[in-house]
Amino acid sequence: MSQPVRFALIGTGRIGQVHAANVHRSPDAVLQVVCDTLLAGAERTAAAFGGRATSDPLAAIRADDVDAVVVASPTPTHVDLVAACLDAGVPVLCEKPIDLDLARVDAIRDRARAATSPVVLGFNRRFDPHFAELRRRVAAGEIGRLEHLAITSRDPEPPPADYVPLSGGIFRDMAIHDLDTARSFVPDVVAVTAVGLRQFDAGIAGHGDFDAAVTTLVGAGGESIVITNSRHSAYGYDQRLEAFGPGGMLEVGNVTPTLVRSSTGSASSTGEPYRRFFLERYREAYELELAAFVATVRGEDTTASPSPGFEDGRAALVLADACETSAREGRTVAVDLS
Repeated sequence: MSQPVRFALIGTGRIGQVHAANVHRSPDAVLQVVCDTLLAGAERTAAAFGGRATSDPLAAIRADDVDAVVVASPTPTHVDLVAACLDAGVPVLCEKPIDLDLARVDAIRDRARAATSPVVLGFNRRFDPHFAELRRRVAAGEIGRLEHLAITSRDPEPPPADYVPLSGGIFRDMAIHDLDTARSFVPDVVAVTAVGLRQFDAGIAGHGDFDAAVTTLVGAGGESIVITNSRHSAYGYDQRLEAFGPGGMLEVGNVTPTLVRSSTGSASSTGEPYRRFFLERYREAYELELAAFVATVRGEDTTASPSPGFEDGRAALVLADACETSAREGRTVAVDLS
């Protein structure tokens, strides 16, 4: 396929705007249909980035001039829209998670496994160039067999109060990205131990959620992964990765606008603030995620940069559920991702 891939976008909220802009900028993609149940949102997005507007997601998915679909609508709609894409034989990129309820995910698992059209999950951090390079060097054996992976993920501030009760909790909403990152290094996780903490946000505690967490995963080969999460960080969006093995250590630090540092009489080696928002920190990752999906839709060889699929989305939810159980019950949870 040499012509641009024709996209339908479902959902025009914050993340939908990111996908719309990326499709618009890509020479290999074109926005054909924009859908939102609030038609005015679809109309505004179509006016800005192209395509025609509709409030009917099934019409968007089944349109004759659509080659692929991006699902960026609210989480409760994801599983039904993915199912509709499977029924229509249309490739779909779905934002995480597939659903907050594993039973609903498993209800369409066999259809996803049997499908000839791809289902891709929006774990964009796999495409972050810094994390991807670290993963490549680990896979190449630069530090020997991976023994330990440390993932630090702190948001600058908590989510809006009205979002918390709908989010699925810190493990399914926030840590799920880190759980997928962990599996991109150690696919077969067999045990989870998580501690949920209430350190600073009374609003989140009032909803029975946690504002921080520390999670330890164990891989089938004895690898250990420690994930540190917090819903606040005074110094900006804190995203770091460290891989350790018998041959040494590889690490990715936080990203700043430039690498310029300053030393004066009042402070030494100071730099610019870290990125304040995930859309800034992972801007390039979202662009590369779309490029990989386009290549998948076209049937090109993507073995060098494979997109996370339905099973990866399911596995991340299984791990998130195990984290929740471990934190609530104070015990290690055995995991079977098969």
